[in-house]
Amino acid sequence: MATIERPRERMLRTGTEALGDEELLAILLGSGVRAHPVHKVAKSLITSVGGVGVLSRASMRELAQVTGLGKARAASIVAAFELGRRATSSVNHRPTVGRAEDVFDLVSTRVANLAQEVFIVIGVDIRNGLLEVVEVARGTVAGVEVHPREVFRPLVKMAAAGGVLVHNHPSGEPTPSLDDIALTRRMRDAGALIGIPIIDHVVIGDRAYRSIAEHLGTEF
Repeated sequence: MATIERPRERMLRTGTEALGDEELLAILLGSGVRAHPVHKVAKSLITSVGGVGVLSRASMRELAQVTGLGKARAASIVAAFELGRRATSSVNHRPTVGRAEDVFDLVSTRVANLAQEVFIVIGVDIRNGLLEVVEVARGTVAGVEVHPREVFRPLVKMAAAGGVLVHNHPSGEPTPSLDDIALTRRMRDAGALIGIPIIDHVVIGDRAYRSIAEHLGTEF
């Protein structure tokens, strides 16, 4: 006699993308009881409300009245949809890091009045939306040493489409040094190999900043 593969088992085998709406909902609901098998509850629920879109807007009180659900399962459904909305909102409302001015606004307070140089990497998505700001190295008043692996490790981890480099000059003068330019070119070359392009390297001084990409122009 053939056995019926349960949604959870199928998800472990194929991933969530291969599952239908009813199967995903059945996994969320958990185990059923003899009178109300969970897959039948999931199918009935989606059909009765008119689809997943309508279900996503239902209140916990409304869902709790559905046969076979109850308050606990209703709360799980409402919580799952709320998490989805929050995840979507966070992606759609990411600050844009498309200019050196955006970079300065983002990290200037973080490096203000520091007595040593710090090196920061900013990850962005395909639309230059901010993913994360990570300090990767901290040095002395005269400089900071940083290796490509320290820069690209967090960028790879956050699945960044590109990276922006930032460091400060405690002297207050933001003009890039020859070492700054050489480092930028090394990181740019490493990014080309890895597949995460370095978009810019911004040097922050005392209430001022310089973009190395603008400084180099067509040579960047």
